[in-house]
Amino acid sequence: MYTHTATHTTLLARMSAGQDSAAWSEFVDRYGSLIRRFCVLRGLQTSDADDVLQDVLVDLNRAMPNFRYDPTKGKFRSYLKTVVVHAIARKFRQPTPQASLGDMASAILPASDDAAAEEQWEYEWRQYHLSQAMHVIRGEFAEKEILAFERYALAGDDAKRVATDLGMSSDHVYQAKSRITRRLAILIEQAVAEEG
Repeated sequence: MYTHTATHTTLLARMSAGQDSAAWSEFVDRYGSLIRRFCVLRGLQTSDADDVLQDVLVDLNRAMPNFRYDPTKGKFRSYLKTVVVHAIARKFRQPTPQASLGDMASAILPASDDAAAEEQWEYEWRQYHLSQAMHVIRGEFAEKEILAFERYALAGDDAKRVATDLGMSSDHVYQAKSRITRRLAILIEQAVAEEG
């Protein structure tokens, strides 16, 4: 979906087939920021989040030769979350020179709290899809309409103020919100159905 060249299933097949570096690059383009943001939410520093992303890629690389995506066995986002949560837990267990035993014990807890991890992952998954859909929207709607949507629908600014600032009618602000919201819903629904 979105601006990627392959469908989700095709991308996974390309990754599992072997030495397709373009497929791995596309995977990082698609999911790298999602994984990094989730890591930061789980308590890691940005540099550690980058390490976890690399660990996830290594884990996936090991699993890919025998990997066959079967949506009847579960959703891809759940599989990816599991791989990421395990990589985060391993990262928290790595001793650092300045960490005491108490620090390490408390650091393991954020990665193992399943309910909070699930909620954070789902939030980041939705944000990821919204961000990807917004990239498409930017190519389909006029810049003023996008600005009106962002200010009115996303930031909660007053419609009349947005209209005045952008030199459009309040009705046009409402219409932009409605049209862009409908289009975002379609894009996100398609992507989620395709990815699982």
